[in-house]
Amino acid sequence: MERRTIGATALAVGAVGLGCMPMNWAYSASRQRGEESVRAVHRALDLGVSLLDTADMYGPFTNELLLGRVLKERRSDAFVSTKVGLLVGDQHIVANGRPGYVKRACDASLRRLQTDVIDLYQLHRADPEVPVEETWGAMAELVRAGKVRALGLCAVGARSARRPGARLHDATVRQLERVQQVFPVSAVEAELSVWSPEALRTLLPWCVSRGVGFLAAMPLGNGFLTGTLTPGQGFEPEDLRARHPRFTAEMMAANQPIVAGLRRIAARHGDAVTPAQVALAWVLAQGPHVVPVPGTKQERWVSENASAAGLRLTEQDLAEVRGLPAAQGSWE
Repeated sequence: MERRTIGATALAVGAVGLGCMPMNWAYSASRQRGEESVRAVHRALDLGVSLLDTADMYGPFTNELLLGRVLKERRSDAFVSTKVGLLVGDQHIVANGRPGYVKRACDASLRRLQTDVIDLYQLHRADPEVPVEETWGAMAELVRAGKVRALGLCAVGARSARRPGARLHDATVRQLERVQQVFPVSAVEAELSVWSPEALRTLLPWCVSRGVGFLAAMPLGNGFLTGTLTPGQGFEPEDLRARHPRFTAEMMAANQPIVAGLRRIAARHGDAVTPAQVALAWVLAQGPHVVPVPGTKQERWVSENASAAGLRLTEQDLAEVRGLPAAQGSWE
């Protein structure tokens, strides 16, 4: 697989990563099976999908434990990205960016992942009660201690408080400007997909101008862009899509032209090419330091997603994607 670099330190990873969250959290709990997920991670590493993206809050904790089972055997094959800064309660999620907590959380993640170093340690969300510079400073100390190789920041949530007239990622850019003064940012993780291209406006250009890698979260639109979901099919209560405005039956039906467009492009590249692969190839085409991180828990989808790294879209394809209708049910 093609290799791409993250950050000024040129950390090399496979062009397509693996989002591990669905294995333990947020999606269809009835279909979460540990052994199947372990096989999926092994398959990813076999194919050169080296970036494994997790977080201590996924589960919570169980996602890191699952990856630890694989890393114990194959640490040299993997690039491990995990996150800190969010605590999961029974009915809520809260931020904790206190320096002492960050250091304890890192040690706990290292134990669960069965490794002595985390390749990319990301701040999941800034704590509104703690200056982000203090949290980032504690994370920088972990780099100096040899427990972490590089630092990253996840974009502020789309529904967070925004000033009138502000663009989606303005708050994230402000945070990045602040933490960059403390210690270099190696990567930013944010949603980027055919139906959520907002990061192209300001966030990705900020990263490109500073040599910062970009991890594209949800590049398959939470599964919608694969073309495998049916409007009105329903989701399990714990599934995040059950509460997502784009996954009502009405909005899923309204957004079918986007999937139809991806199918047309896929057909031009061969019978075996899928809408999901076109969606991932579009993300890859946004720049050499962009790494899509599609989430899955099944080997078959890992293999399909990895194959997208070899799909090259033409200018006609890219123009056709630009001409697709904007998604309805947007976060904005």
